[in-house]
Amino acid sequence: MSRFVVAGLTQIETIVKVDSIPVQYEPVRSIPDTIFTSAGGDAYNESLAFSWLGDTVEFLSAVGRNQDMSILNPTGREVTLSTDHILRIMDSTPTQVVLYDRERREQIFEDIKGLRDIEYDMSMIPPMIAACDMVVLSNANFCRPFIQVAKEFDKKIAVNIHSYLPEKEVYNKDFLENASILYFSDDTIKTDPFDFVREIADRYNNDIIILGQGSKGLIIYDKKNNENIHYDTVKTNEVVNTTGAGNALFACFLHYFQETGDFRLSIKNAMLFASYKIGYMGTSNGFMTVEQLEQWRSLIWKTRSVTDGVFDENNK
Repeated sequence: MSRFVVAGLTQIETIVKVDSIPVQYEPVRSIPDTIFTSAGGDAYNESLAFSWLGDTVEFLSAVGRNQDMSILNPTGREVTLSTDHILRIMDSTPTQVVLYDRERREQIFEDIKGLRDIEYDMSMIPPMIAACDMVVLSNANFCRPFIQVAKEFDKKIAVNIHSYLPEKEVYNKDFLENASILYFSDDTIKTDPFDFVREIADRYNNDIIILGQGSKGLIIYDKKNNENIHYDTVKTNEVVNTTGAGNALFACFLHYFQETGDFRLSIKNAMLFASYKIGYMGTSNGFMTVEQLEQWRSLIWKTRSVTDGVFDENNK
């Protein structure tokens, strides 16, 4: 298994099930089991995913000064994340509300509080990065100094771009030009998705780019083989809620790509991992273990193991 340094957003998330988006006005609506609140955020969700897959994780983030850390490790969960490097340096913890409907559409309201203005204490970071296999970042301001440290130790950098807008590309340039592996969601992509991926690859020379497309699947670009491929989704569970699926997919891909270097195998495993996860409510629930993933892979693609080199025709 691998060792990852993960730095980025942790937030409190409230997920609300609605009939349709946009929401029709009603003064009060009382429906059981339609509102769910928990911890979330890209760094939190990715750290959980890595932990479920058996990796060692250094989880680095920031929350409000009065934040109760127990919400990050709810009672009864099998995986526990270390909160030693979650700094209480903000006035309030970032917060997000997600409305989702039966058509899998989402409307997200986010308040990142003072996240843009904080500075993370970097004194403890060099030894962590020196000992890791990969540095996984979100594009938060406080993550920028991690780039230089990772470069000094010649570590691969993977970046989850929270949302991409052309007018904010200058803001993201440090992350885009230094990442070996990039993940985008297509929520804000207005151009042809294949063209978008190829343009980013040509401009920044990244090794791998993944563009998540929700129910349409994803596109993955691999520089080594000069391939830009679309994959349809796979189905394991009935869809309950898709919030956090991209974080889960990205982490699972990195886990297997670091282990095998095979982008096809890694993205198939990641799609299975994310497909299973969206059968659960809450961004931090529904993660598979490696053993469970191998069982599902065997059922769907008739392979004997994800690591023994025995693959079906579609894996070649």
